Amino acid sequence: MTDSLQSVGIPAGIATGNDYLTLLRACHEGCYALPAINVTSSSTANAVLEAAAHNKSDIIIQLSYSGARFYGGRGLKNDHKAAVYGALSLAQHIHMVAKEYGIAVILHTDHANRPLIPWLNDLIDFSATQYANTGRPLFSSHMLDLSTEPLEDNIKECAIILKRLTPLGVGLEIELGLTGGEEDGIGQEYNENTTDNAHLYTQPEDVLKAWQELSPLGTVSIAASFGNVHGVYKTKINLNPEILKASQELVQHFSHTGPKPLHLVFHGGSGSELEKIEQAISYGVFKMNIDTDTQFAYAQGVGHYIKDNQEAFEYQVSPVTGQPLKKLYDPRRWVRAGELSLIERLHQSFITLGSRGKTIAFR
Repeated sequence: MTDSLQSVGIPAGIATGNDYLTLLRACHEGCYALPAINVTSSSTANAVLEAAAHNKSDIIIQLSYSGARFYGGRGLKNDHKAAVYGALSLAQHIHMVAKEYGIAVILHTDHANRPLIPWLNDLIDFSATQYANTGRPLFSSHMLDLSTEPLEDNIKECAIILKRLTPLGVGLEIELGLTGGEEDGIGQEYNENTTDNAHLYTQPEDVLKAWQELSPLGTVSIAASFGNVHGVYKTKINLNPEILKASQELVQHFSHTGPKPLHLVFHGGSGSELEKIEQAISYGVFKMNIDTDTQFAYAQGVGHYIKDNQEAFEYQVSPVTGQPLKKLYDPRRWVRAGELSLIERLHQSFITLGSRGKTIAFR
């Protein structure tokens, strides 16, 4: 990281507006990326914050529509309202506690396709109200994923959303090309046996067109697919990060910018080869999504705890010793086991992405 960024820094907590841009620039100049972790509960959010603080790294916390809907409560029958209230509630929780962890947080919403634009617009409406009252939006950035649609339609709709976000100091992430697999209800299951995977590789010319039309409107980051697939599979995924390099060079040449002008995003990070991750970061990736691995880590922690304390999940009082088992089946015990396992998995992510010890936040 440069001395200038170390001396400037940004306040701990949620990074928006100029602080968000400063954090992106720090990743660019320091040649590292931030883990972007999907959360579905205050427990998973707290674990991610704890891991980031322990590693002295800034972090990206993101919510999908499905995750937000779950947080809103299955008892609410209106899916749209539950997803809106869930996203707002979880975001407010993160706002309340993030600053105390002493790191900067990019608060982001993940894949939203065309049917989810009303959800996105409701969240933007709330941010607009909050911005009018406090000078700060609720979220740092949002994603609009129209990668299954024609490029012109994708760009046109993204431009509409970006024009709403820019006055609030909020960025927009878009997707070009398709990331394989399904992510929280968006996309479809990846077919490991197919040989027709051309759609998984973005054309640099498409990246140039999107950048030229959208970058004048606000802060845009691009998830340009280079063979990425959501999830972990038996077969090896053929990643080609050279697509990112070619896209950067094409935009630099035609837009007369400095080196690596694009803010790039790596989707489907779980299970990826270290060499490919390092290449992608060297080509300008500042954000790598990790969901499958972290879900598995949390589940493993809970599963191991239950296995090790099986008696407590079958009896309230031990039939062997006659002692109460409440302290063992207390949800705080097994939920914490999940958190600790997730935290342990994230330690490696901060090292792999090069962000460990590089927070630019101050209290």
